[in-house]
Amino acid sequence: MPKKTESKLKKIYMRAAIRMAQKGMDLNEGGPFGAVIVRENEIIAKAYNRVIKTNDPTAHAEILAIRKASKKLGRFDLSDCEIFSTCEPCPMCLGAIIWAKIKTLYYGCTKEDADRIEFSDKVIYESFTGPPENRIIQSIQMEQDACLPLFEAWEKKEDKIRY
Repeated sequence: MPKKTESKLKKIYMRAAIRMAQKGMDLNEGGPFGAVIVRENEIIAKAYNRVIKTNDPTAHAEILAIRKASKKLGRFDLSDCEIFSTCEPCPMCLGAIIWAKIKTLYYGCTKEDADRIEFSDKVIYESFTGPPENRIIQSIQMEQDACLPLFEAWEKKEDKIRY
């Protein structure tokens, strides 16, 4: 496909993500976040942030789009897909994108842009890299001996499906 046509398609996909974000805001279901997933130059899933509507803090546009795409394709491996998002994904969404094996992410606004309008992921990013005593969630390891047999059983399981 010629580069100019490819570039135009990418703008179309990002504009679809923007329309989704606007819809979510118009309905007061979430913030300015929309996402679309594309496979073979076709939008296969689109979503907007629905945290407010669902009272679900994980109902981010990227997560919802991944769920829709996985359901539509009948698989959790979306490595042949791309995702377009109106904003650089939060750590949760970035993790989901990686788990879904999506290879390419296009985004509009940056995490700094989101921080300016009080959608701050900064504290989460800092929690990953800061010392344990400065993290926002107290983390206490316990019962490792009781949990390790699960991991050992998984390691030996012959019919496991890797993801």
